Amino acid sequence: MKKHMICILGGSGFVGRHLVNQLAKAGHHVRLITRRIERQRDLLIWPTVDVVEANIHDAQALRTHFAGCDTVINLAAILNESKKATFQTVHVDLARNVVQACLAQGVKRLLHMSALNADARQGASAYLRSKGEAEDIAHSAAEHGLRVTSFRPSVIFGPNDHFFNRFAGLLRYAPVIPLACPDARFAPVYVGDVVHAFMVALDERATIGQRYDLCGPRTYTLKELMEYAASVIGVKRPIIGLGDTLSRIMAGIMEHAPGKPLTRDNYLSMQVDSVCRGEFPAVFGTQQTSVETAVPLYLNRRDQRARYYDFRRVAGRD
Repeated sequence: MKKHMICILGGSGFVGRHLVNQLAKAGHHVRLITRRIERQRDLLIWPTVDVVEANIHDAQALRTHFAGCDTVINLAAILNESKKATFQTVHVDLARNVVQACLAQGVKRLLHMSALNADARQGASAYLRSKGEAEDIAHSAAEHGLRVTSFRPSVIFGPNDHFFNRFAGLLRYAPVIPLACPDARFAPVYVGDVVHAFMVALDERATIGQRYDLCGPRTYTLKELMEYAASVIGVKRPIIGLGDTLSRIMAGIMEHAPGKPLTRDNYLSMQVDSVCRGEFPAVFGTQQTSVETAVPLYLNRRDQRARYYDFRRVAGRD
């Protein structure tokens, strides 16, 4: 297998950490750009991983750090906007700068993380429209010789995810769960399967120019997923599904809460089923991992750790 020199944007996030570890295990050289190098110390154990501190939104910094790379992987994304980070900046402008830096430095391969239902014109939310525009920008570089593949996953789950772990946190401490958009449908895809798709695409020429929808083997409603998380961590909580009007009101309120657990834009995204129309792409040749297979393995462990630290705090040892 050919060894690549790969620059990764967004490599310190949930999917990024899983991907960096697999790339390093495979012997690829990885250059990870991050704003705060001290937060990525765990990735420095790999001799082929170079963590550099830079601003990925600085076009000149991208050109500098893409030098010598044959592949760039763009995983950078946000679910909610803030004053410092907007969909336009993080998704659209960054995609444009990445393409320009790739072309300037002679990078041949670009793997781009998009999102299921991303569409620049008809996306249901600002998030989905910006992801669609970024995806189109990435693929537009094909006419200049850049070999592009993009991935459009449904919600991604796995160890240290922000999906089932967030559910577990809510279920652990809230006596009642009012749930917005309870009938929203998802086909959660395991992080290991997404990472595998990226790994295969590195050298599989059949993937060049393709846009792949990635989903897990089964579809669930949001309420079913919340109920499943409750069963895994062994708690019983009333989960009250809210109607459309109350869901919109709740989103408008929660987007002003710390961490923005739900926004009006999230509400709009959930009006479209996050479900693939076809099977998992055969080119990746992987057996899909189900929610029921993976989630108990990490959610139970996380729950045990959480209880342990709760006990320590109660005992005054933290």
